[in-house]
Amino acid sequence: MSTSTDEKKGMEILVVEDDSTVRTLVKAILQHKGNSVSVAETALEGETLALGNDYDMIILDLRLPDGNGYDVCAKLRENNIETPVLVLSAEHETNVKVKVLNVGADDYLTKPFNSEELMARIDAIARRSTKEPEKELVCGEIKVDLIDRDLVIGENRVSLTNNEFNLLVYFMKNRNKVISQEELAEKVWNIHFDTQTNYINVYVSYLRKKIREHADKEYIETVRRKGFKFNCNSQQ
Repeated sequence: MSTSTDEKKGMEILVVEDDSTVRTLVKAILQHKGNSVSVAETALEGETLALGNDYDMIILDLRLPDGNGYDVCAKLRENNIETPVLVLSAEHETNVKVKVLNVGADDYLTKPFNSEELMARIDAIARRSTKEPEKELVCGEIKVDLIDRDLVIGENRVSLTNNEFNLLVYFMKNRNKVISQEELAEKVWNIHFDTQTNYINVYVSYLRKKIREHADKEYIETVRRKGFKFNCNSQQ
């Protein structure tokens, strides 16, 4: 993650805001500092983008036409999305700010605001959120060493091909969410998904079989017409 918006390489930031004036202003400020900005106008659109993409930061309005920022932030944290969240709101009450922080947001900025304070808060959050790269992923009896690229299930070391390992890592980093075949093709193999091939299903089958041979439960679930889900709810 970038530690400063003044660095040559900016951050990938998602702005969830239904007010077109505020949305345009925030986007312009962020892009002027070299950041790449995605925008969403509704809670559903923002949640979908946040769950499906790896952003460096999310700027989230509280009042949205189809929901609210509290629920969006809570849903992201429930799905193990640790992306820093800065909430923007016209509400000044202390209890509102407390609630925002309690659902997992990192900071709160009241409207109206100036560009200097917005960027200062973003930089501060980025500095606090900078951490060492993950070295291990754990889901119950399954442990993945990201440095040595090893899989251990219980006390058994399991051999995986590069494709199988990359697939497992993506599943574990996106645990408990439904992942489409199109998403797997793009994110794991960087290819366009061809509906006429069985490529993705084959590798999911290979991985599922190897996990099943050593695990006490079924981790990879096929969700009909939607894709796959790596279940970890009872394992944390």
